Amino acid sequence: MNQTAKKYSLGFRVWINEEHGHFLGIGRVRLLENIRKTGSITNASKAMKMSYRQAWQMVEDMNDASEKPLVEKILGGKGGGGAMVTEAGEKAIKLFYKLEEKVNKFSKELGAKIKL
Repeated sequence: MNQTAKKYSLGFRVWINEEHGHFLGIGRVRLLENIRKTGSITNASKAMKMSYRQAWQMVEDMNDASEKPLVEKILGGKGGGGAMVTEAGEKAIKLFYKLEEKVNKFSKELGAKIKL
């Protein structure tokens, strides 16, 4: 029997949890990035093929779980309202990607050591 050495890898999903549940994961980070890009929860949810209600609930959940809001509403006016990612939201995005990078590096190193 011809046996070739197999290569394995590990995969992880990064979640930052707050005592009452999920706080931040890649989907929520992408929502924040889309809000930043579009200036709107409505447009961000459309870009992600997500219902506005689901996007709004995610924003509320993140804001409730955070010490400071990650997203703030911009009240209407001539051009209508919108939303913006706050300084705390920007910090959360950066933190998430730093943690994800460290986890991916660790899993790659550990995965390279798998021998079955």
